[in-house]
Amino acid sequence: MTDHIGALRALLHGPALVRAPGAFDGISAHLVRQAGFPAVYFTGAGVATSGFGLPDIGLVTATEMVERLAVVVEASDLPVIADADTGYGNAMHAARTVRAYERAGAAAIQLEDQAFPKRCGHLTGKELIDADQFISVLRAAQDARRSDLVLIARTDARGPEDIDTAIERAQRYAAAGADLVFVEAPETIAEIERVAAEIDAPLVFNVVPGGRTPSIEDKELDRLGFRLAIYPAATLLPSTAAMADALTRLGGRTVAEPSGPRDLFELVGLGAWTELADRYR
Repeated sequence: MTDHIGALRALLHGPALVRAPGAFDGISAHLVRQAGFPAVYFTGAGVATSGFGLPDIGLVTATEMVERLAVVVEASDLPVIADADTGYGNAMHAARTVRAYERAGAAAIQLEDQAFPKRCGHLTGKELIDADQFISVLRAAQDARRSDLVLIARTDARGPEDIDTAIERAQRYAAAGADLVFVEAPETIAEIERVAAEIDAPLVFNVVPGGRTPSIEDKELDRLGFRLAIYPAATLLPSTAAMADALTRLGGRTVAEPSGPRDLFELVGLGAWTELADRYR
């Protein structure tokens, strides 16, 4: 069996930025491999929207994600960097999630410091757990590993708090043993530069067209020292637009093509789910 974990670690220690387009099903996974990319990002938002017709607001379960992850691992035959949201609960749940993702064949697992239920990192209204509590989640994940699975710690503090808090949390998560750290949704080029300059750890950057983070070229991310760039919507948004166009050409009504995360989530009922959450809050 291919050592995908070893391959990913070798890539991350290589000289160039590792680029991992998003995949959410078998065909997108095959396409990433055939396009020649060295790794694939298993996107939670893509699984929620494409697999279940749901917005990325914590509605998909760990079991549903693991089933889809196994498909992407087999179809891509690449190192898979797998989104695991909050670990689907507390430290105990995160430990079980790590073991399930390992069995499914993930090369890396990404955990974040949002409260459950989480929200897409490029939506408003996110809530955080305490940094110490998340460090406990990271330690549980480390102890649960039965392999050299790469552990990515993501902080969403930039949204509900500020960039200073996000950088401080990322520094703490790196010190706690995360292999890579990920500051979600910096809102200016200056903030991106601060993340690169002030965090002494291997860094992940999330490329989200239409999201809260400004556009920046891959060569600039490489120059700043980011090790991994993920592109969750690289296959999802174009395929959604293509389906909408095909239905229009077939004689159907014109459907607005999503240009970013919020548009995509509105397409699959974000407004109705938000109303439901508010009704029972």
